[in-house]
Amino acid sequence: MSLKLPPVIMDNGTGYTKLGFAGNNAPSFVFPTVVATRDSPSGHATGPSIPSKPSHLSSNIASKRGIEDLDFHIGDEAIANSKTYGLHYPIRHGQIENWDHMERFWEQSIFKYLRCEPEDHYFLLTEPPLNAPENREQTAEIMFESFNIQGLYIAVQAVLALAASWSSNKTSDYVLTGTVIDSGDGVTHVIPVAEGYVIGSSLKHIPIAGRDLTYFVQQLLRDHNETSIPPEDSLK
Repeated sequence: MSLKLPPVIMDNGTGYTKLGFAGNNAPSFVFPTVVATRDSPSGHATGPSIPSKPSHLSSNIASKRGIEDLDFHIGDEAIANSKTYGLHYPIRHGQIENWDHMERFWEQSIFKYLRCEPEDHYFLLTEPPLNAPENREQTAEIMFESFNIQGLYIAVQAVLALAASWSSNKTSDYVLTGTVIDSGDGVTHVIPVAEGYVIGSSLKHIPIAGRDLTYFVQQLLRDHNETSIPPEDSLK
């Protein structure tokens, strides 16, 4: 175990997830926040087992779900296999709705994409403003019990956006006060932040965002008999 390894940063959004390591100028991976599982009509996974992590690593997750449940894909691979697998979006309007699918998504994000040992890294995860405490507790439980990470910090996305706007090298210019308009794939927030703290009483939440606009534009195209929408871009 080495304390010199950089922390892992995971920004899970409704539409897309960004993965990488602290200190890099850009994310290492950006892909859709979607999980593809081979589900039978009864809801149980079928088909051959495809482990998403090396066999010599701990089997905490496999022991909880069963080896047969390791047959799944995430991100672009999930969409590419949508004809034979069922697609599941674990985050809706900024909130995690299916924790089992979210855990699977984190599993492949760590072991298949980042290819790191979670017990050797600290983790920084993001959350929407006014996230319920029980959601934060559930996230911490999965991270510590399933992945045995060294440490965890969960930050509000708007506060991190303010920090990312810093352009000066002077420490005195580093302020975490401002208003952030965050319009993602599933939800839009107008978030006032004072000294790094979200002012919850003044926060505005709008359950309309990029995906709704995409639906609207696609429907307009269909109404005008435009059938040239690529299947991978269609939300029908």
